[in-house]
Amino acid sequence: MFKMISSPHTHSSNLTANFMLWVIAAMLPALLVQWYFFGYGVLIQIAVAVGLAIGIEIGVAKLRRKPTAFYLADMSGILTALILAMSIPPYSPYWLTLIGIAAALLLAKHVYGGLGQNLFNPAMIGYALLLVSFPLQMTAWLPPLDLLSEPPTFADSFSLIFTGVTTDGFSIHQLISSVDGITSATVLDGAKTTLAKNDFAEAHRLADLLYQHVLLGGWGQLNLAFLLGGILLIYKRIIHWQIPAAMLSTFVILSGMTDIFTHSAWTMPLQLFSGAMMFGAFFIATDPVSASITPKGKLIFGALVGLLVYLIRYFGNYPDGVAFAVLLANICVPLIDHYTQPRLYGTKLGGKG
Repeated sequence: MFKMISSPHTHSSNLTANFMLWVIAAMLPALLVQWYFFGYGVLIQIAVAVGLAIGIEIGVAKLRRKPTAFYLADMSGILTALILAMSIPPYSPYWLTLIGIAAALLLAKHVYGGLGQNLFNPAMIGYALLLVSFPLQMTAWLPPLDLLSEPPTFADSFSLIFTGVTTDGFSIHQLISSVDGITSATVLDGAKTTLAKNDFAEAHRLADLLYQHVLLGGWGQLNLAFLLGGILLIYKRIIHWQIPAAMLSTFVILSGMTDIFTHSAWTMPLQLFSGAMMFGAFFIATDPVSASITPKGKLIFGALVGLLVYLIRYFGNYPDGVAFAVLLANICVPLIDHYTQPRLYGTKLGGKG
């Protein structure tokens, strides 16, 4: 029954590397936006993640007695490192990044046999492990730098990541608490906190503040950059349109209906351009190995991810939910692909010949 697995089974490093390079290039605008709004920590985390990823790929190649470039040439390890590094708080401790990358590449990729054999999205396995194991560190996002009276310099960023405090002795939580009017690290954290307390007046006040500083800046522009990068990938036919379209449309419909019937302060546009929505739709859910591979299956898979993100955000304990939604949908991929196989030319639907 479950015989279908997604390509590449035996892959060409050149073709795979070309795919990975296009994805990395499409992520560069979002990387620059994230660096602009959140500082040097973004670049330091990427350097740490990519450095370890290269080391792991070389080490695994040696253990399996493959040429050193065997696992490096396809660029998949570097892309996984980049996705994970951009998903975690920029000023989280360095060891958090190291654990996440090790889990993503060793447990979620190479244990299954390497690229093309993994059942789950490697970067999201690493992210989910970190979020469940280290929730305090994984929610320590600084507000956009323009809200800080003294944005961290490169030296401060380096010190925060490797020692836990800035050169002046301030911790990440002290920097977060220094911003007036914002008591949570992200938009979605604020939504969960205020709505859980049924404090609707505070929710509306915080939503208005975040519309000005986050939706129109920071997180909003970051999601817009991911959206533009995703459109480029669709135009270049690096990814297919079905998964992003199904995921986003499902979430928009459900979130819009919630707005109509509940009059929530956390409206659909704020939800759509907050957190990892666009990142997940175009760069995470579209992973060619762990996502569905049939045309109808892609639509079902994308819709399932959108539904799960909606349920987790509105009814679950986690403020975002993209990582868990993708991983849960990955479990369903063999079943989805089995029942959505396209009919072969010359055969009858539901039969042979």
